[in-house]
This record gives sequence, C-alpha cells and structure tokens, in this order.
Amino acid sequence: MKPLPLIEVYNCLCDETRLRIVHLLERSPLCVCHLQDILGLSQVAVSKHLAYLRQRDLVQVERQGQWMVYSLPASRPRELDWQLRCLQDCLSTHPIFRTDLRKLKARLAGCCPPASPQKFSAKGK
Repeated sequence: MKPLPLIEVYNCLCDETRLRIVHLLERSPLCVCHLQDILGLSQVAVSKHLAYLRQRDLVQVERQGQWMVYSLPASRPRELDWQLRCLQDCLSTHPIFRTDLRKLKARLAGCCPPASPQKFSAKGK
C-alpha cells in the first residue's frame, strides 16, 4: 500500500458523511443499503461517498453473494489509523455519531448482515 499523505486523509474526513461512514465501518463491514438506512441518505449519495473513499484506498469492497460489502482495509495507511484512533474519543460523545451507532446495532440485530455476527462483535460496542 502506498503512503497516503495526511492531507488526503483530512480531505476525506472533513466531510461529515464520509466521517460517519468511516466511523461505522470501523465497527463493522456494511453494504450500501445498511449505510443508506443508518445515515438516512439516498443510495446515490452513499455510493458517491464510498467511491470517493475507495479511490483513495480508505475503504475496500468485497462481493458476498448479492451484497457489495464495504470495510476499512485490514492494512490501513498509517495516517488513517492515527486519525481513527484520535477520533474515537471525540466521536463517541457527539450525538449524531452515538445515534449512528445505535442505528447500526439495531440494523445488525434486525437482519442477516453480510458477514458473520462474530466479526461485528469484535469491534462493536
């Protein structure tokens, strides 16, 4: 993986929607429909943000049957990993991010997620 300039990470995370997506993907791999439901956005809007993140190697995608499942890369750019660790404390106290996590938990409990539930519980709170 090529080094990612810190400015690129900040450009990606300066948008509220992309920040919310990355925050959710830190907890669990998700498909577009899950993100659409949690964020309350259209499929097109979510897909555009995911494409932006994917072009910069901040998310990866894998086909699982009919699902296109997005996740953070297992081998993350160092700059992204630093920022995610730094942001965890801040984001956990912000109402919109707490609401996103509640919706994520309800969404995953209410359907068959694209990956095994054990994969989610390792990072979920």
